[in-house]
Amino acid sequence: MMHRLREAMRTGGLEPLGGAGKIVEADETYFGKREDGEPRSKNYDKRRQNRPIVSLVERGGSVRSFHPASADQWTVTQIVRDNVHHETRLMTDESNLYNEAYEHVESHETVHHTSKEYVRGDITTNTVESYFAVFKRGMRGTYQHCGEKHLHRYLAEFDFRYNNRAALGVNDGERAEQLAKGIVGKRLTYRRPNEPVIPF
Repeated sequence: MMHRLREAMRTGGLEPLGGAGKIVEADETYFGKREDGEPRSKNYDKRRQNRPIVSLVERGGSVRSFHPASADQWTVTQIVRDNVHHETRLMTDESNLYNEAYEHVESHETVHHTSKEYVRGDITTNTVESYFAVFKRGMRGTYQHCGEKHLHRYLAEFDFRYNNRAALGVNDGERAEQLAKGIVGKRLTYRRPNEPVIPF
């Protein structure tokens, strides 16, 4: 039942984040273990054995999260191109994944975490990293286990919570209304309504 509610929380076909004078922070993280059965060598980067997540956070606004098959430069560039308005200031860390993103935004500014630089003026990725912290605490402390095939649904839930938070002026009643609106056009039953029940 909870997975069907998370389906109602999922959004798609939205307007790009950001715009003129706005800031979008982008970052990637890794969570849980991959379930593709692919063997890993001893020298393989352990972090890359985990499931990649890419999130875009409009500062003072909404978040949009993705669970791509891999977090490579081409994939991340496509996510930025398709989901961030071209007049936006994009802020990331120094990761090479975002090297081509500058072509699709007004400006691309970075902080250098490996040099212990976390903020320079208004350039920072603290907002998106705070979102990841809430997501990981919730997944480890509340849900404890998540199969990879359901990760996108949990991301939809945490995105929905963030995008309908009290800091944006959304109260409990309005949050419930938004959830109800998300049901429209989606099948929330595991069995289609007119599908016959097969006896065991």
